[in-house]
Amino acid sequence: MDIMTKHFNELTTHELYKILELRARVFVVEQNCAYQDLDGKDFDAHHTLGFIGNDLVASTRLLDKGISYENYPSIGRVVNSPDYRNLGYGRKIMVYSISKMQELYPNQSIKISAQEYLKKFYSSLGFVQSGESYLEDNIPHIPMILKN
Repeated sequence: MDIMTKHFNELTTHELYKILELRARVFVVEQNCAYQDLDGKDFDAHHTLGFIGNDLVASTRLLDKGISYENYPSIGRVVNSPDYRNLGYGRKIMVYSISKMQELYPNQSIKISAQEYLKKFYSSLGFVQSGESYLEDNIPHIPMILKN
C-alpha cells in the first residue's frame, strides 16, 4: 500500500472523490448510518490516503487541536475498504497517521472518538480509554487518548 498525506488544498478532485466514496460506502451504506459526513472539518484537515493501484484501501483525517477537541489534535474518519480488510492495512494506515500527527503536532497527545467495538485495535496502538461510552449517530463510541 502506498501512503501519502496531503492537506485538503493539495488533494486532486480524483483523490477527494475517492475519500468521500469510501467514507460513504463504509459509514453510510455498510454501517447503515445516515449522518452528515461533510462537516466542514475536511477543509482544515490533512488527509492520509492508502492506495493499492487506483484503489483507495484506507484513509484517515488528521486535525489540529481546537477543531474536534479543544485541547487535543485528533485522528478521525478512519476507514478501511471492505475489499481489503483483515490484511493489516487498517493498522498500517493508523501507524502512519500517528507518525504523521507527531510530525505535524509534536509533543501533543492525540484524541480519537473510537467506535467501541474497535477498542482492542486502538488499545494495541497505545490509545487508552479516557471516558465513558456514548452514542454518536446511534453507534457506541468511546473517547481514547494516545499520550505523547
